[in-house]
Amino acid sequence: MAGEALALLAAFRLDDGRAWGDVATDWQLADAAAVCGPSGPRRHFQVRPRGASKTTDAAAAALALLVTEAPPRSRSHACAADADQARELLDALAGFVARTPGLGGTVKLEAARATVVRSEATLQVEASDAASAFGKRPWLVAIDELSQWPRTPNHTRLWGAIVSALPKRADSRLLVISMAGSPSHPSHRVWQRAQASADWRAARVSGPCPWWSASDVAATRAELTEAEYRQYVLAEWCESDDALTTEGDVAACVTHPGPLPPAPGRRYCLSVDVGTRRDRTAVAVAHTEATPAGRRVVVDRVLRWSGSRLRPVQLGEVEASLLRLHREYHGAPLVFDFHQAAQLTERLRAAGVRCVEYPFTVAGVNRLARVLHGALRDRAIGLPDDPELLAELREVRIVAVGPGLVKLDNPPGTHDDQAVAVALAAAQLLERPTSQPARFGGLQQAQASLSGAYLRSLSAGRPEPLNREAP
Repeated sequence: MAGEALALLAAFRLDDGRAWGDVATDWQLADAAAVCGPSGPRRHFQVRPRGASKTTDAAAAALALLVTEAPPRSRSHACAADADQARELLDALAGFVARTPGLGGTVKLEAARATVVRSEATLQVEASDAASAFGKRPWLVAIDELSQWPRTPNHTRLWGAIVSALPKRADSRLLVISMAGSPSHPSHRVWQRAQASADWRAARVSGPCPWWSASDVAATRAELTEAEYRQYVLAEWCESDDALTTEGDVAACVTHPGPLPPAPGRRYCLSVDVGTRRDRTAVAVAHTEATPAGRRVVVDRVLRWSGSRLRPVQLGEVEASLLRLHREYHGAPLVFDFHQAAQLTERLRAAGVRCVEYPFTVAGVNRLARVLHGALRDRAIGLPDDPELLAELREVRIVAVGPGLVKLDNPPGTHDDQAVAVALAAAQLLERPTSQPARFGGLQQAQASLSGAYLRSLSAGRPEPLNREAP
């Protein structure tokens, strides 16, 4: 093992007193050699299963580099998914310092910082929600469990701050070590870029861990859903069990570039989901068309407005757009939630718009979730090639609210307004009677698209796999 950092890492003492280098697997050694080596990419993304020493190895690599190679007074950072994970990383680092001969006087440990006494180089350990902890010119950033970071604007900005700060130092380094997660999570896009770029080294270890016994694997699999087992134990990127749809289903439903202009003789529907400060306001225009498989809902266009506490959505602008769309699309009726848009629709009614109230009861939101899921799964909906809409549909979840009842939901930092607007339009259009025989030609079929077994398992807290692979 060549290199001072790698030699020091190999000498670190584990909990049982053995040296890390004496027990490390071939892939642990290869990952450590790449991170600590003098040449090669300076950005690393390592995907490993649960129990594969991710936190321990990230702490070991960061500590070894800090002691041997970090420039004097340089600032490095180790970032974890949350405060608990950050403490685990710090405990692993402190354990190496305490157990390894010679490190006690070399490294000074504080509440969340390790400092090399001789060089005054520091490593700050913190949770990923502490954006202010990052210096402007980091020498090393080690990130633990990127796939578990919340999907919030704060974390998106934090990731942007990290990667944009690295070029400020020609010798900077980045280490990401994580489980696999959902393909809709931002970390998957980082993983894809890492695999394709010469600036990154991407390495994945498939599970289960080699030191797990057959009984350990069997017992763990019995307690996890299929998606959880694939993500956590096999280190495979796959959709979570509660995902509304799959990447393949969304892609297969894109049928036109959008927006589509109104067509003569065609009946349309407008729908609106109103949010002013924390949520967005979204409007969908849709119609149905006959296909060889039956009736299909086509989303002609989606409009959206984003607001904030200081600058809420201007509902006057939304009202004007709805009135314009109503006139352009042949007097299309508007479907809405009374609790969101009572005053808005009163004014539109006065202007001649037919407004149809949709009941946002438990049964009503259950119907929306089922209709949208079934339409996407069965390719019974045609979507515009609208990146914001498609991204939202990939992120929206289905969660249980009671026995046999579900609703649409969105992870923190994301939205479901466009999905709700599309679902409202689809539910309204599919309720219309039709003489067309169809595999997905009516609301009853769409409502049945979530199996009873799946709903029962959701209510029991053990969901069966909702998604299937796209053909």
